This record gives sequence, structure tokens and C-alpha cells, in this order.
Amino acid sequence: MSEFANTDFESPPRDPLFALGRAILFEMDPERAHDLALSTLSRAVVQNWVTRRYHTESTSVTCLGLEFSNRIGLAAGLDKNADYLDALGAFGFGHIEVGTVTPRPQAGNPRPRLFRLPQHAALINRMGFNNKGVDHLVQQVSKRQYRGKLGINIGKNATTDLSAAEHDYLYCLERVYPHADYITVNISSPNTKGLRDLQHGEHLTRLLSALKKAQSRLATEHDKTVPIAVKIAPDMTSDELSEFCDTCIAHEIDAIITGNTTQSRTAVSKHIYAREAGGLSGAPLASLADSTLEHTVNRVQGKLPIFGVGGVDSGNAAQRKLTLGASLVQIYSGLIYHGPALVRDCIKATQ
Repeated sequence: MSEFANTDFESPPRDPLFALGRAILFEMDPERAHDLALSTLSRAVVQNWVTRRYHTESTSVTCLGLEFSNRIGLAAGLDKNADYLDALGAFGFGHIEVGTVTPRPQAGNPRPRLFRLPQHAALINRMGFNNKGVDHLVQQVSKRQYRGKLGINIGKNATTDLSAAEHDYLYCLERVYPHADYITVNISSPNTKGLRDLQHGEHLTRLLSALKKAQSRLATEHDKTVPIAVKIAPDMTSDELSEFCDTCIAHEIDAIITGNTTQSRTAVSKHIYAREAGGLSGAPLASLADSTLEHTVNRVQGKLPIFGVGGVDSGNAAQRKLTLGASLVQIYSGLIYHGPALVRDCIKATQ
């Protein structure tokens, strides 16, 4: 049995070597630690070592008409520019979602904008779609060696008025379409002013209509149909969520990803960072994310697949997403706190 084996998958994996590395990184500014960790993973010798240490056999699954090597993926946000796609692929993910990417490069919100809450195994971020622009991302993904499925998450620039948001999404859709296995439309980040308004009413109807029309045209041009998923917030009311699901079904959206970070601070209300603006992710999000997932699954009644995201910190947490009706599972903050052994446990638990 390995030193970080966790045969029941009820708890986060125990990996002493990762814990040592995390302790060092957690002494640094979060963004600096993020960059250092990913640049280290970019070395071929490190990737080979990670693959050998954490590899596990898996059974493929079909979703969106695509064959995924396993059900576990990396959520968008960790690799916004696809600069580290091959490095992250060494962890064994069945799919990796890069982005969020915007038409033009943008710096995002002022620093500090990323906060760790270690006692809660949580993060608060208000990054604001900081990225190098869609042309840079396309250049990077065109060189990838990673063989898993690739999702590309698209958004709008902060300076683009909400009334013109569809033009930014269509611009990105056009450019990433030939390179993506699926494309995610991010209208749920809390860190771009007004963005979540796109989840409702006429804004949503107009955007989805434009995206589906463009998808049809691009499918003919490129002789392939790339599925479109929409990523939603866990903070919608039940009525808002039901309306959203009905609109997605009416426009034949291919999948829903539930969900993004939350603006709620109920679970971390006494923490020093509780008043920081931004989206909360990690273990405290699990209950809300699962509730949103369950409502979404019940509303769509099998008409489209759902990705389950939020609060996955163990194999059992990943399996719970499937029990609630998700087809695929994504992790992010759990990876920061528990490392690649979490990916392995999740893959094993969801076979």
C-alpha cells in the first residue's frame, strides 16, 4: 500500500511529500506560489515523476459524444492561458478546462486578489479574468501534447458593455472552435461587474441564441460539432435556476457546468478574510454546490449532461456528484490543498 493510500475515499488523501511542498508554497504570496508550482511542473523530469507516482488505471466514459479516459477533470481558472496544459495533464485528468480567456489581454483586478483560508481548505479570489488574450491561448493549445479532452472557457473583457457581451463571446468562440473538444461559456464569475446578469432573462436568451447560431455555422466550416456548455453560479434562487435550465434546454445547449464560486460567506463568516470581495471556493462550497447540482439535474430531466463542480476534496465527494446526477466532475481548490493524490482518489472512486 502506498504512503498516501486512502482505500475508503471518505477523507482527503494523506500525501506527506505533497504536504511538505505545500507548506513551503503556503509561506509565499498565493499568486507567486501558483506561478512557481506550475513552472516547476513544466519540467519534463517532474512531469514524468508525477505520472509514475500518481498514475492509476481508469475506465473511459462517453459524454457529449466524446470519449473521456475518466470522469475527473480540472476546472477552469488554474491555467488561464493554457501555458501549463501538458504539465497538468501529468496528473491524470480525463479532461482539462483552460481559461477563462477574453478577446483582448487584460490584467484583471488589482492585487491582492487571491486569499487562502487554510483552516477551511478554501480560497477567495477576485482575479477578474486576468489572461493573455485568446490569440495567445490558441497558440498554446495548438502545441499541446496532452491527450485528454480539452475544454476552453470563454468570457468577455471587463471594458465591454453588457449590451455588447455577445460579440466578445462570439469572437472567442470563433477562434477557439477548431482547437477545443468542448467550449464553456462563463457568465457566472462574480469578479467581472455585471457578468452574472447574463444568466437571466433577455440577456441570456440573446446570448444563447447567438452562440447556437454560430456553432451551427462553425460546425459546417470545420466539419465537426464542438459542444457548448454554460457555467453557472451556485447563488441563484430556485426560480432563477429553473428558468435558466429551461432556457438552456430551449436553445439546445449541450451541457451545464454547476457551478462557479459563491459570494456567500456563511461557512467562513468568522474568518479574517470573510469580508474580502470575490468568489469563495473549496470545502465550504460543497453543500451549496451539491444542492445546485441536484436542482439542476432534477430540472433538466436527462435532456443534457451536467458537470459537477465545487467542494470536491475526496473520492467520496466526487462520487457524490455522480450520485446526484453529474456525468463528469471537476476539481480546483481541492487540488491546491490536497495535491495530485486527490485526482487519483477521485478517479478510483468514480470508476
